[in-house]
This record gives sequence, C-alpha cells and structure tokens, in this order.
Amino acid sequence: MKKLALLAIALASVSAPALAVFPSYGTPGTENPDTYSFTASSTGDLLAYFAGSSAGYTDLLGVQVNGVDSGILGLNNHTTALGATLNFGPVTAGDVLTFYIKVTDTGDLFYSDASLNSDSQQHAFSAAYAGGDFGIPAGQFVSFEDLNGGGDHDYNDVSFVIGGISGGGVPEPASWAMMLGGFGLVGGAMRRRQKISVRYC
Repeated sequence: MKKLALLAIALASVSAPALAVFPSYGTPGTENPDTYSFTASSTGDLLAYFAGSSAGYTDLLGVQVNGVDSGILGLNNHTTALGATLNFGPVTAGDVLTFYIKVTDTGDLFYSDASLNSDSQQHAFSAAYAGGDFGIPAGQFVSFEDLNGGGDHDYNDVSFVIGGISGGGVPEPASWAMMLGGFGLVGGAMRRRQKISVRYC
C-alpha cells in the first residue's frame, strides 16, 4: 500500500506542469540603479498580463507609445485574476514604449522611465521572463513600487509581463566596470595559455 502511495505521488509530480519563476529584484531595500528603454519588437497588438501584487493601494497599468499616452488603463491589482490580459492595441515594430502605473488612491503616476517620476526615484524593475505561470507566455517582466519616494524598494507592489517588446535595463556604470574588468581577466588568462605543439614522426 505504501508503494502505491509513493508511486501515485511520484506520478503526480511528474505530470504536474513545471512553472517558471517570476523574476525578483536582487537587492530589496536599495533603489534599483538600472534605467529602462523598451521598444516594440514586432508590429501587432501590445499585450500585458497580470502577474501579481502585494500592494495595499489600487494600481492600474498604462503605456505611452512614442511619448503619447494610449489612454488605456487596466489590470486592477485588486480585482484582476493572475494571468489576465490587457490589450493596449496595435503598435509598430520600433515604437518606444514607456509603461506606468496609476495609483488611484493617491493619483500618482510612476513610470518605467525614472526621469518622468515626480520624486526622481526608480519605481520599476524589469527582467526577461521565460513564461509558464498562470498561462502567461514568455515576455518582459515589469514590476513597480507604488509609494511616493520609492517605498521599500522591493519592486513587488504590482507586476506584469509584457509580450512583444525588446530592451530592458541598462546597468549602472559600476556594473559595466565590473563586467569589463572580468572580460579583461578572461582575455589575459587566455593569452597566457601555453601553446602545445604536436610533432608527427
């Protein structure tokens, strides 16, 4: 009987679909230093999927296309089911996209472009997402802080996955310096490898 129970558990775990894991901000409590620039990677409808919320405030997602507001707001973080979709309508490949949340409790707007935020804080975090959770396809994960002044900087107040876009974060200069230093070390190590010659007799 125990063997049958273990077999049933094993079969259940094998047949259960594996879920991707939503990205998370790596250094909560510290303002995200990255800046973001998004563009439409293809021509067609721009779709956003609701990926969760921990916020007490009510937040709605919107988008500016080439600096012009689409006029569409949706995916209320308190009434929307996980995986639900919002269609922002057609975009053209190469269109510049700036996502934002409207905090209905305070009237604040917080953008994925920190230079547009009234408090000059970065309210967004973004990373590539492999897809799979709640039927959400692969895309760009974008999550926000909804408090003036940046809140607790864990970037999980409200989260979405956007399909059909490219771009993302540009690392801060210190990150670039570390990456370039690493490339230099690897290059130096490769130059110092001894050459082995083989002679055929």
